[in-house]
Amino acid sequence: MHNIIQELRGNVRVFARIRPFLPGDAVSSDAEPCAAVRDDTELTMSSHGNEIDFSFDRVFSAGVGQEAVFDEVSEFVQSALDGFNVCLFSYGQTCSGKTHTMQGSGTGPMRGIIPRAIEQVGRYKNDLENAGWVYEMKVSFLEIYNENIRDLLREKNPGNIKHEIKQNNDGRRYVSDLTMKVLDPSDGDGVNNIMRQAAKHRSVASTDMNEVSSRSHSVFTMHLTAFHKKQRKTLRGTLNLVDLAGSERLERSGAVGDRARETVAINKSLSSLADVFGAIGRGASHVPFRNSKLTFLLQPCLSGNGKTLMLVNISPTEESSQESMCSLRFATQVNKCELGKAKRTIEINASDCEDSGDDSVVSLRSARSPRVTGRPKQHASGIVLPQGRMVRRKIA
Repeated sequence: MHNIIQELRGNVRVFARIRPFLPGDAVSSDAEPCAAVRDDTELTMSSHGNEIDFSFDRVFSAGVGQEAVFDEVSEFVQSALDGFNVCLFSYGQTCSGKTHTMQGSGTGPMRGIIPRAIEQVGRYKNDLENAGWVYEMKVSFLEIYNENIRDLLREKNPGNIKHEIKQNNDGRRYVSDLTMKVLDPSDGDGVNNIMRQAAKHRSVASTDMNEVSSRSHSVFTMHLTAFHKKQRKTLRGTLNLVDLAGSERLERSGAVGDRARETVAINKSLSSLADVFGAIGRGASHVPFRNSKLTFLLQPCLSGNGKTLMLVNISPTEESSQESMCSLRFATQVNKCELGKAKRTIEINASDCEDSGDDSVVSLRSARSPRVTGRPKQHASGIVLPQGRMVRRKIA
């Protein structure tokens, strides 16, 4: 049922989350955020005397915790468990809360989407095994730094290993020489060890805007496989949890030397991501997936075979309002994209066909659900606005 609901809402969904003020923001105790939540699906941005309204699938205020955010994205995790290619992006400017949303901290209520998604897999795994399925989960964790792929789960110095994006005989995309670890989702210590190991290798640096600024895009992938011996069926799904490096302006971040070169690479790859969504939104015959490692790697999720959610993170400071406005406008563009009907991957053993008397061998089967486009929203004024539309008004 949750897969049908997602298709009715549209395959590309967008959530917006406003972070609270932090001590480093150096604002007064009575400071008002430049972004304010109006209701569960709308927020208002104030910038240079203007108020602009944005409408998305879900909006989270600064007071909403990690658990409530994950409750909203959990159905996408479920889709990966059901055999779909799924991608969740955490997007926004530097110091807007992206890594906190995706990874969080500790083992308590501050846990982010990644550890909570693993826990959800563990709960579902038990249900599947009781129904006769054998379930396996492998995980990989990489970063894309200056358009080079690095293995965050490596045990030793990588030396001259160069990771390339390739495609196997079954048409599935993979990264060469990348560490794949079998993980029991109910093993809390194992999950924490993987998160610590990845954090140790992740490229971070201090800038004027963020003391621990991510200088790369990270992609945590759960490769999910379920096999039913009696039915001779194999179910395959992937869940890509992407913590994008934050967009930034050099004059604000104060980046020089290596930090400046990192900024250029980050902004260029984010522009490539925008170009991909722009082409999809226009229905262009050519989508430039190969313009960056990030978009090429995630093409299976973005090309009509998968489901995508973008969670745009917003800083509440007036100083960041220009970058926040850019993030929200890009999110609005993404919210208008439809990837087509997602395909569920079920592999059926050839002997199953032989037993049924069918001479044809079915290797892949797509399960599709009907979908309608768009989801109008009824405002208090009685005006119905399409999803993702902005309304501009002048403050008196």
